[in-house]
Amino acid sequence: MGNATRLARLLALAMGVLGAGIVFTGIGEAQDRVGLKSLRGDLGLEDTNPPPGLTRQETPADGMFSRAYRQQPPLIPHRIEGYQISKDYNQCMTCHDWPAHLKAGAPKVSETHYSDREGNRLDKISGTRFFCTACHVPQADAKPLVTNTFQNATEVK
Repeated sequence: MGNATRLARLLALAMGVLGAGIVFTGIGEAQDRVGLKSLRGDLGLEDTNPPPGLTRQETPADGMFSRAYRQQPPLIPHRIEGYQISKDYNQCMTCHDWPAHLKAGAPKVSETHYSDREGNRLDKISGTRFFCTACHVPQADAKPLVTNTFQNATEVK
């Protein structure tokens, strides 16, 4: 490949980068004109958002959150950061398994979690139900990122 060909490719690459910069600048200006705002606010890409404030999660008096649809798995009314769930250990069971739930004052895991796929009763949690966070999630009183018109099952008539 000759020097002229290399120079032509380098020039084409430089023009492409310059063109992309103009296009992206144009997109930002277009967003400003239509009033679109980033979820990051007015911070630049290099800036770091301050961490959100820590708040204690409020739970209903009975300790249970309402469900959004029939047969929704119950929501977790407490923080679970740092909880260990591996193939050999499930920290949730230290409070929610039988008979530990009595001492902890926590709800016992549903009897459905003590059956295998064929319906046979087990003495321990079924392997198919062992990873709690596959179905159960912590509830947080967080402002929605985007507006929506969702209504839970009890609100729809």
